[in-house]
Amino acid sequence: MRKNNKRVPSALKHGIYSGLELLPTESPARFRKFKKQIFAELNLVGRLEEDIGEEIVRLEWRRQNLFTYDLAERARARRSAIHSKWVPPARYSEEVLEPHPEDPSPEELEASRKRADKQARTELGGAIELVELGYRVTLDHLDKRLAILERLDEMITRAYKKLAYVRAIKSMAPAALPAPSRPLLEKAA
Repeated sequence: MRKNNKRVPSALKHGIYSGLELLPTESPARFRKFKKQIFAELNLVGRLEEDIGEEIVRLEWRRQNLFTYDLAERARARRSAIHSKWVPPARYSEEVLEPHPEDPSPEELEASRKRADKQARTELGGAIELVELGYRVTLDHLDKRLAILERLDEMITRAYKKLAYVRAIKSMAPAALPAPSRPLLEKAA
């Protein structure tokens, strides 16, 4: 069975790599330890507090491991340099968009790409996974994700404020109003 190098990692297909969670070159064991320490320090109680704690862990982890984005950028640049060295650029005839007669054949191009990919994998090691994730491991993508999260947080905060407001009003209302007496109802009619 031939390994497909252009395969999208399954984690990417399922949206796990949002840029805020664990990225390929980061240690899952260190992340679990970090999360455990933060949770112990915050002494969280209840599902809502744990959700907020999860968010704090993700944001603190990303802040402490922001260099992963720099690594991804350098890996992309190096892979691009390797490809430009091994894979010749396609040229086209001036009249129509047809391959230039001196261009290598498709088979030669594929062999060149394979050599370039092999060298890139050798040089970059695990960082090649960051390159394969593409746009998801860029600061632009992180910025957009954080902006979306900020908007969601604002909406959630408004909803919690509404809930707190309704609960406050309910707490001020008497538990049960007495039933109106019959004579008052008859006099009103």
